[in-house]
Amino acid sequence: MENIIDVKNLAKVFGNQTALEDVNFNVKKGETFGFLGPSGSGKTTTIKILTGQLQQTTGEAAVFGLKGAGLTNGTYRRKIGVLTDNSGLYQRLSVEDNLKLYCDLYDVPRKRIDEVLALVNLSDEGKKIVSKLSKGMLQRVLLARTLLHEPELLFLDEPTSALDPVNSKQIHEGLRRLNEKGTTIFLTTHDMSEAETLCDRVAFLHKGKIQLLDEPQALRRQFADGSVTIELKDGRTIKVPGGSEGADTVYSYMSTDQVVSIHSNEPTLGDIFVEITGRELI
Repeated sequence: MENIIDVKNLAKVFGNQTALEDVNFNVKKGETFGFLGPSGSGKTTTIKILTGQLQQTTGEAAVFGLKGAGLTNGTYRRKIGVLTDNSGLYQRLSVEDNLKLYCDLYDVPRKRIDEVLALVNLSDEGKKIVSKLSKGMLQRVLLARTLLHEPELLFLDEPTSALDPVNSKQIHEGLRRLNEKGTTIFLTTHDMSEAETLCDRVAFLHKGKIQLLDEPQALRRQFADGSVTIELKDGRTIKVPGGSEGADTVYSYMSTDQVVSIHSNEPTLGDIFVEITGRELI
């Protein structure tokens, strides 16, 4: 499968501070790739390099086969959509008027505005002035603007960080639909449940280095201890080890009709991150 993004031995140094060190990964066409880590781990710096806003210190970063200055040309810009925490809007204009400006900039039909507002659950808010919006609504308007020109590749930096669960779910459903249509998504987040919901593969970034990279389910299996938890009818919950010893215990409870439920004890992505790095994803 074609790689949309190729990163090799990437490093970025600001003065005497190393933001990224020997970072290697690729993102395949049509994939949702999660770049996970706590604040300050280098996620946003990576996006800025991949979108031509920063130059790396060493290594290579190619997007659609373009490197360096090629990442700033107009053809490349039309292929990507970028949502970051510094994506500005015109505060005195309405939501619709902001989006009309970007329709004109990208030569997109204005009927597209209704489609993107529906996607982010803002269909009835187009006439509102941007300065009057809540932080969560602003985040959704920014995402709508990012999606206007139907980019082939989306860079999303914490897209649901200011949203409540209902609107986060709406955004997730919209992103899955886009991905099913072939849009490649590069997602940075410290929300592990979001990553498990959306991502085909994830990379754990800590102190500027990738610590792990694989499919979420493969990582959970890798770090599972093989045990299962049994919930019994008398209210007890028992953790049973893997192997023949555990199998005998499970059988004994099942054969006497004491079992309410049995489930495997696979760790969450958050559990794995803490085990690898010794710190929480905050």
